[in-house]
Amino acid sequence: MNASISTLIDHIQLPDDANTQRLFHGRGHAYDGLEHICVDWFAPVVLVTLYREVEHDSLLALARSLNEKIGACQSVLVQHRWQQLAPIECLVGDDIRKLHALESSLKYHIEFGRAQNHGLFLDMKNGRDWVQANANGKNVLNLFSYTCAFSVAASQGGAKQVVNIDMSKPSLARGRDNHRLNEQATDNIIFQAVDIFKSFGRLKKFGPYQMIIVDPPSFQKGSVNIERDYGKIIRRIPQLASPNADVMLCLNSPDLDDEFLLATVKQECPALHFVDKIAPPAVFKEAHQGKGLKVKLFRYEP
Repeated sequence: MNASISTLIDHIQLPDDANTQRLFHGRGHAYDGLEHICVDWFAPVVLVTLYREVEHDSLLALARSLNEKIGACQSVLVQHRWQQLAPIECLVGDDIRKLHALESSLKYHIEFGRAQNHGLFLDMKNGRDWVQANANGKNVLNLFSYTCAFSVAASQGGAKQVVNIDMSKPSLARGRDNHRLNEQATDNIIFQAVDIFKSFGRLKKFGPYQMIIVDPPSFQKGSVNIERDYGKIIRRIPQLASPNADVMLCLNSPDLDDEFLLATVKQECPALHFVDKIAPPAVFKEAHQGKGLKVKLFRYEP
């Protein structure tokens, strides 16, 4: 095992009571020589994600060490994000590709290898917890909903209605399954597979909203370039929001900082007033402030 891998083992955060959490965040550049490695825990699976190639013997030694260190581990998978289609292989234990992740007493379908992303972004846990705590009685708009984790949290928190918008029908189908997995009724949950930039009229149809969540990808070929497009979304908020609505704006790009988001809000919707920020879990340590996930809370006060 090389020195950098030994350092990773020294810094690994063992699972606490959570069944789903990040254990090591190399992508934050806080650990020299390990910027290309992240380690996640989806009980009973450890997932190692690589953003560049690692020599196989060192990788196998890492997998064996993780398996020994984490008593409940039954499988160590590695995802090679540096390769085309991000293939996954099993290094130690059973080759488990499907499971139910448990986070804040809610369950989510996880599938490794079907796509580059497996169904739940762990850096957004605190955002989901905030939605669950603040959604009671509200009509919630969930833009770029992916597998509808925010919707599940909002429903659990007593939302009156949740409207999920995403271009991907398979992601929305998984979102519907996530609601069912948690035994949540879906008669007040709406799933719309549309391009939001062409369908603002459709969004208005289900409004007005007392909570709006905007969690876009940084870039999606042919549909989203968030540096160019975020303003188009923010300027529409007065057409969608009730007075005093809560608005959560998320930004995932490492190349765009808090000031980009605040300046865009000031220019496109000055009636949005900054309230607070939501930090990701502490394990998502960043060497350079502003490179990781940014989540800002605003209140719409026309």
